[in-house]
Amino acid sequence: MAFSKESRRLKIRKRIRGAVSGTAERPRLSVYRSNKEIYAQIVNDVDGNTLVAASSRDKAIADATGTKIEIANLVGKAIAEKAVKAGVEVVAFDRGGYLYHGRIKSLAEGAREAGLKF
Repeated sequence: MAFSKESRRLKIRKRIRGAVSGTAERPRLSVYRSNKEIYAQIVNDVDGNTLVAASSRDKAIADATGTKIEIANLVGKAIAEKAVKAGVEVVAFDRGGYLYHGRIKSLAEGAREAGLKF
């Protein structure tokens, strides 16, 4: 029997997390995508703390209008701006088991435009 979509994504996510880990020098940019919203956070896995976070539910972004792909781009820019203020310039991108297209790709491109390197 085939895996459900969610169990398939979690299996891929586990495989990715085996390779991608956040350190103090290169924290992990983790992405979660629900049907309606998109969330991103920069995590130092060694210390086990979140450095910065942004989502489509933040006040500045929630008021914006546009497609979900355009909103994801704004979230990417917001997370990158917060990261640069916190002194983070280089990250490891963790797509969370999602395919690298659509909203995930848009968020990554927005983060790169705003100054993050990965």
